[in-house]
Amino acid sequence: SEAVLAWKHCRHIADLARVASRCLLAEMKTLVQEESIPVPKGIKISIKSKIVEVSGKHGTLKRDFKHLPIELYLANSGHEVRAKMYFAKSKQLSMLR
Repeated sequence: SEAVLAWKHCRHIADLARVASRCLLAEMKTLVQEESIPVPKGIKISIKSKIVEVSGKHGTLKRDFKHLPIELYLANSGHEVRAKMYFAKSKQLSMLR
């Protein structure tokens, strides 16, 4: 009976530790998250102060990303767009996906 009580106590402590680790993980922030998007041939992209302009054979699109805490820049001599986010939580990181 002492072994059963000890086992129940250990399981309870393990459950508490699992819940505590989930809470810590939920509150932890990712230091840097980076995503890259390849640019297809025939597409021209310009990025200036979080305003992205994409031009192709069917026209031009312009989007403003100033409301997002994100860093956007062109890499690989304009063949790739990279987005970086610093110190973000999981909900904020979903903006990159």
